[in-house]
Amino acid sequence: MTDDLKEATNDADSGPSLLFVDDDRTLCEVMARALRARGYVVTVANALDDALRAVDEDPPEFAVVDLKLGDTSGLKLVAHLKAADPHTRIVMLTGHGSIATAIEAIKLGATYYLTKPTDADAIVAAFSRKEGDPDAALEAKPMTVERLEWEHIHHVLANHGGNVSATARALSMHRRTLQRKLRRGPAKA
Repeated sequence: MTDDLKEATNDADSGPSLLFVDDDRTLCEVMARALRARGYVVTVANALDDALRAVDEDPPEFAVVDLKLGDTSGLKLVAHLKAADPHTRIVMLTGHGSIATAIEAIKLGATYYLTKPTDADAIVAAFSRKEGDPDAALEAKPMTVERLEWEHIHHVLANHGGNVSATARALSMHRRTLQRKLRRGPAKA
């Protein structure tokens, strides 16, 4: 296995398999340890290519996938996971949540979508989610204009397969301006 792909197994090596994919190595180490303590056999990948190889070698029963893997979208891995094993339970994890990416993740087969920071208990609970929550709290106030812009940009970006240049053209925006807006992250809702 490469430096970017490490298997962290529990002593018995007999729990359900879980692939944890994030380019933040520290987060991967901490979460692998916590999930291993909950009975999972954890494989960690820090890059999309390593994660794809791990899935091709042995599709996991569970996966946690970061939305942004360097310059690549984790949504590509969600589709690959589902093609390898349609029963894989996938939790999408992101530091920059948006409605558009949440919708795309679910359409591609993710079980649930969590924003960072999160913990191992929330991830394990998300794996068992089978239905929506009709009692989920509704937002009491409307989104800000800045947040609406962020959501719209991500919707258009998702429609263009993550291609920033095509998204900038569709939004009649300079590519550098769009990249700056994407780096800034989401505005407060």
